[in-house]
Amino acid sequence: MDSDGTRDARGTHANPVPRPAGPPDVPATPPRPARAPGMPPGPDGSGFLTWVRAPRPEAAPGVWRFGHRPRPDEEPEQIPARQLLSGAVIAFLCGWLIWSLLWNGYLGGWWVIPLDLFTPDSWRQSDDRVGNAFLWYGYYTLIALAIMFGVGRLGRWGEVWRRYGLPAWRRAAPVSERPPAPEEDPAQWNQLRAAGAADAADRLAAEARSGLMRDVDHARIARAWQGVRSGRHTLATFTGAVLKDGSAACLHPSGDRDLPGRHALHDLVTGQVRLGTTADDARNPYSYRGTGLGLGPDLLGTSLLAVGPPGSGKTGGIVWPLAESLCLHALAGRAAVVVVGAAGAGLGAVDAYDVVVRIGNPESVYDLDLYGGTTDPDEAAAVLAEALVGDLADPHPGGDSRRSTTVLAQLLGPFRAVHGRFPSVPELRQLLDGAPGPLGALRKALEDAGKESLLRELDARERQLGHPGDVGAVLADRVALLDRPAFAGFFDTSGQSRPFSLRALDHPVRVRIDLPARGHADASRILARLVLAQFTASVAVREDRSLFACLVLDDATGVVTPEAVRGIQRLRSGNAGAVLTLRTLDDVPRALRTPLLGAVGCRLALSGLTPWDGQDFAEVWGKEWIEARDVTDRQIIAETPAGKALHMVRRVITGHAPTARAVTVRQVERERWSASELAHGVPPGHAVLSLTSVRGEHAPPLLVDLRG
Repeated sequence: MDSDGTRDARGTHANPVPRPAGPPDVPATPPRPARAPGMPPGPDGSGFLTWVRAPRPEAAPGVWRFGHRPRPDEEPEQIPARQLLSGAVIAFLCGWLIWSLLWNGYLGGWWVIPLDLFTPDSWRQSDDRVGNAFLWYGYYTLIALAIMFGVGRLGRWGEVWRRYGLPAWRRAAPVSERPPAPEEDPAQWNQLRAAGAADAADRLAAEARSGLMRDVDHARIARAWQGVRSGRHTLATFTGAVLKDGSAACLHPSGDRDLPGRHALHDLVTGQVRLGTTADDARNPYSYRGTGLGLGPDLLGTSLLAVGPPGSGKTGGIVWPLAESLCLHALAGRAAVVVVGAAGAGLGAVDAYDVVVRIGNPESVYDLDLYGGTTDPDEAAAVLAEALVGDLADPHPGGDSRRSTTVLAQLLGPFRAVHGRFPSVPELRQLLDGAPGPLGALRKALEDAGKESLLRELDARERQLGHPGDVGAVLADRVALLDRPAFAGFFDTSGQSRPFSLRALDHPVRVRIDLPARGHADASRILARLVLAQFTASVAVREDRSLFACLVLDDATGVVTPEAVRGIQRLRSGNAGAVLTLRTLDDVPRALRTPLLGAVGCRLALSGLTPWDGQDFAEVWGKEWIEARDVTDRQIIAETPAGKALHMVRRVITGHAPTARAVTVRQVERERWSASELAHGVPPGHAVLSLTSVRGEHAPPLLVDLRG
């Protein structure tokens, strides 16, 4: 029970996850952490306890739940401060005037009639001065209070008190929250106690109080406990691991308990990473304004597409924080992540990953499996054909894209039957070129082995050679882009290298693949399509779908194909998702832009978007009914001499003719965000983001500040 079912699989799986060499033993008692989640903890673990006990109320999709204070759905009517204070002062002066007029008798004595009617004559006509003073001044006080109550309601004194009085000071003062009751304290691990693992709960609670537990430890052990509840592990095994190692139990196979450094704020209880703040803008729903923007696997499971020009913050503000969050989830045993980008793109330190594949770099420890770890020639041919010619709308005149898969299968099947492996890149290029030597040797080997069905496949391939419209020439040209001296040591199929296969997504693995962008742009696009095709094929056949698998692809230029769009649509059902970034939607074929925007559930348009890209986003976000107010000023015409004189005086004082204002309110249908607003109305460092969760919850397009 050292790794929630992953550590014991290391080295015994049919395709073990390749990992860099590390210290073989992990100390039973880990050193005191340098910092707790997001902030330095006290020596007594107060930082961790404060974090784990913080309120996390249920909220709408995209709301950062850590310490969130829910807001009403509709904005309450707020009276401007100047109008409120001036109205309160004027009401007070009016009340003072009324009281002065009553007291000095200018309004007569009618206001003392109730006293005459409801009190005996003996009370009013007695010689007791004290009694008379008490009676009359008590009545005066009652009248004064009635006047104050009336003018106070009229002048909204209650609102002035709530906004500027003692209640406002109480809200501004920090509120010290009381510690939760023991039965509600998440740091006490009551779910373990209820299941009979009180000793393990006591050990974990003690380590939390002493400052030995981190947020990743808490999430990892909670994930292991889920494995116990689902029946993957026994309670005795879990309890033994916790009693032995404490908060270091159930470690990730790499032995890491945290990342070397953190760039963003993370909350592993909710699984969110904070990307920014929802702007306090009238176009945002009131319940979202000023709240933090947090994304987690529940939103990434519907996939995310971010579009913005260079320098708009796609990599630093979106890609790396999400990749960092997924790496933390992998350390907690919750996720598997594959990050693909150009070398030097700023996708995190090498130590933050288990596997780093540097294609084209001779110092790379790992290689990339060209065939995705499969042994089925047809499956390997389908994935490889998508990578090689998937971006071509019609790679061969008069043909169908499936012919590329057929051509590759006609060569991969016979070759594997003879050699027990798939061909390397140079060998595949020779076979596609139709070189007589390799094809003749393959035919002879098949004849010697008596493989009649595979001989028919090879015969069909040889008959197509040289014919007009043969797709083999196109495939050979694309394979030639990978058959370069810079890639001589890569894509090895002889077993002499350490290839990484995306079949390892059954494990909580952290992978970074660096593409050779400089001088090999076409090869990089082929490899990016290859990784995407292998990812969509691998997540569909995973044994353990409780792990969230995510592909983060920085710059998906030339990667979006019809098959890729269909694959992205299928990720949601396999508990997987993809994060794609584009400089512009012009990098996607026109016929695929709308299907791509429809296939992803989270769409992000950064500042600096072109109006043409904004039009596509405006169409997919649709329209909404709003209340439009039309105000019309109509000049008032006086008909009497007195009215004309009054209007003249008013015009001299105000400088404007007297007018009457007419307000018309109507319901109109308008775009949520127009193409012009997206192109010119999004401030620098901001973006417009719409969200959809895997449960079907939606968030409308929100203007968010990615700098906060």
